Amino acid sequence: MADRKDCLLQVSSAGVAYPAGGVFSRHKHWALEDVTFDLHDGEVVGVIGRNGAGKSTLLKLLAGIIGPDRGTVWHKSGVRASLLALQVGFLPELTGEENAVLSCVLLGMTRKAAKARLASIAEFAEIGEAMGEPLSTYSAGMRARLGFGVALAASPDVLLIDEVLGVGDAPFRKKSSAMLRERIASGQSAIIVSHSPNTLKDLCSKLVVIDKGRSVLCGPMDEVLPQYQAMVANG
Repeated sequence: MADRKDCLLQVSSAGVAYPAGGVFSRHKHWALEDVTFDLHDGEVVGVIGRNGAGKSTLLKLLAGIIGPDRGTVWHKSGVRASLLALQVGFLPELTGEENAVLSCVLLGMTRKAAKARLASIAEFAEIGEAMGEPLSTYSAGMRARLGFGVALAASPDVLLIDEVLGVGDAPFRKKSSAMLRERIASGQSAIIVSHSPNTLKDLCSKLVVIDKGRSVLCGPMDEVLPQYQAMVANG
């Protein structure tokens, strides 16, 4: 683990537990048990693992939506992380426009600046007049496009991305991938969760493998990806 002065974000032996077994049960389900890795300025880290391994829980932890039940999650002072994921952080009763403004404000922008970005967010998301409709009327793809537009408009220090690149029709996937690659090429730091080894290999320099709530592999993409693929092949 690198010294914190070299990091934007650092996760140390982090775990997240949810109540299980009913209201009066003391039993807990550990969605994450022991995860450790760090993110440096300008670095793009991929996260991969089987379904139920805890990947999406990890991104919520990094975004500050939930806190760790053990271990630590540290952000460098002033660093903002934005979670780009399906149906996360939006309120269904608010319009797309209202959700966009609220999300931008929560990510550190002023209300005036957020409103000034609405036109560009709507243009990128390609949802037109639906910006004035309640989010409850949106499809999953429309929500994802709005989330992508908001996250890019807010220009966070760290983008946290959860499988969004597979959403929408082919032209939008091409556009969003191109925009993300442009950001990465300009030094955008990011953590990307995906089931696609090819996507992660294309975008990331480092890979973290999560298995049953634990980070079992972490290191350079070219070294870790073959180990993960062998692990999957062997069951």
